[in-house]
Amino acid sequence: MNYLLPILAVMLSFLFVYITKPKNKEVFKLLLAFSGAFLLALTVFELFPEVYTDTDSKMVGVFIMLGILLQIFLEFFSKGAEHGHVHLDPDNKEFPWMLFVSLSIHSLLEGLPIENHHNILYGILVHKIPIAIILSIFLLASKIKLVPSILFIGLFSLMTPLGTLIAANFTFVETYAVYLNSLVIGVFLHISTVILFESSEAHKFNLRKLLVIIIGIAIAYAF
Repeated sequence: MNYLLPILAVMLSFLFVYITKPKNKEVFKLLLAFSGAFLLALTVFELFPEVYTDTDSKMVGVFIMLGILLQIFLEFFSKGAEHGHVHLDPDNKEFPWMLFVSLSIHSLLEGLPIENHHNILYGILVHKIPIAIILSIFLLASKIKLVPSILFIGLFSLMTPLGTLIAANFTFVETYAVYLNSLVIGVFLHISTVILFESSEAHKFNLRKLLVIIIGIAIAYAF
């Protein structure tokens, strides 16, 4: 299931968009807010305690900050697609290679902690579904042909399972698991907090989004 569920989450999201052609963006904003809260809470509850147990805490902090910086760097190329923003030219007919590469690196890193932290899988799934939906809406509304769009989504869906596969079969991942997980924590912290900050437009109070965020945190705690 660690390998299959991330693929299904992305591919079924694409199929959902292709069939239904959804228009109501407010629902996706609420889903994004939930995903940000859920992923952030799982990161704090599941990953944080382990990386700070019997380790060089300052070095762990360095790798967390490197993860944040890495995600900021990747977003120069993805234009923020990891947290629900696609700012590419819809009239461009060429395959968006930079978007694909940056999203693939992000997704591959996401897969590394799943091997030893099964609950993180659910946080990643909840994160992936709204992102895959928004990405699919862009691809299908752009002038990129259907086959390249399916290829994009198909390859993208494989990246997180590939990260999990690497973690399960390469000893260097186990050897440096604390620092690699710290790097992933940094990535998760940046993504989830940006989603939460952006979920309130113009910093206006929104009771529905606040409730969705609280529910996301509560469910993560219950895990």
